[in-house]
Parts: sequence; structure tokens; C-alpha cells
Amino acid sequence: MLSGYPRPVALGATIFRFAVNLSDVDRNVYESLDLRVARHPSESIRYLLLRVFAYALAFEEGIAFSKGGLSDSDEAPLSVRDPTGLLLHFIDIGSPSADRLHKAAKAARRVSVFTAHDPATIRREASTRPIHRAEEIEVFRIEPALLDALEPHLDRLTKMEVTRNEGRLYVTLGGTLLEGAIDRVSLT
Repeated sequence: MLSGYPRPVALGATIFRFAVNLSDVDRNVYESLDLRVARHPSESIRYLLLRVFAYALAFEEGIAFSKGGLSDSDEAPLSVRDPTGLLLHFIDIGSPSADRLHKAAKAARRVSVFTAHDPATIRREASTRPIHRAEEIEVFRIEPALLDALEPHLDRLTKMEVTRNEGRLYVTLGGTLLEGAIDRVSLT
């Protein structure tokens, strides 16, 4: 290292706090969630929002964000474990590889993917190799336009009401109501 030049510093995660009033009519789940979510420097706002919505829309006892964050590629971004640590639900974000889905389906009783990608992209990747219990993997596609419309309303502390009802997602932030589709699509 040349003297007189500062040593490069790795960028740290930015912590976002989401106060979510959840009304998931489709699953009969009503909760107030207080989430602290670390946003990795390389993570897009869309991906961050997908993680927050996945947490809320898959909420059940034992759900948690991964401890390793995005840097641990073997761990699910979100998971549900029982009190003994047994992996019950592997929740992935984006467009996971067929290998990753195969391993997840062998390790967990349930696998879900929350994405904003075209379902054809995920199906194409899934067709590249056999996936254990592929027909049981749940894929939820949140309309990308909704995620993009939410971005300007986000702050380090974001309070929002989230309602899922009959395949629609309604999000209210600071008096502004935004809505979009959330579709359950098949992997196969």
C-alpha cells in the first residue's frame, strides 16, 4: 500500500426499519410486524422489498431473515425453523438456480420463491435439471411495477399497511395507496 493514501473501507449494510401492519386476508393472518432489515450495498431496492414482502406474506411462528445476509449463498434469505432448529420452510428471493431449488427441496419440508421476474424465466431455469418435489414448490410473483412505485416512498423508517386479498396486494404508505398483483404460479 502506498503511504499517504487511505486504506479502502468495505461498505457496510444500511439498516432499514419497516413497521408493517399486515392483513393477509387470503391466509387469515393479521399481525403488526417490526422489522429491521440490513440492505447489502449490492442489493437493489426491489430485492429488499421482495424480502420484506416475503417475510410478511409467509409470516408464521419461527420465521427469520438469514443470519449471514446476502453473503451466505447456501442459506435461504428467509426461513422458518421449529424450536429444535429443524428447517421447515426455505424461502428464496428472485430467480434461484435449479440446483439451489433441488437442494432446498431436499432440506426443507416446504420451499417458496418470491420474485418479480417473468415466471417463464424461472420455469426455463427449473427445466435444466430434475428438482426434488418441483411440483410442490410455491412461486409468488409480485408485480414489478408495484415494487418500482414503492421505491420513492421508502425511508430508513417506513410505516406501511400491507393487505393481500384475492391475489391483489395493497400497500399504503403515508396516505398513498399502491396496488398490484401477486400471482401464485407453478414451477413446472
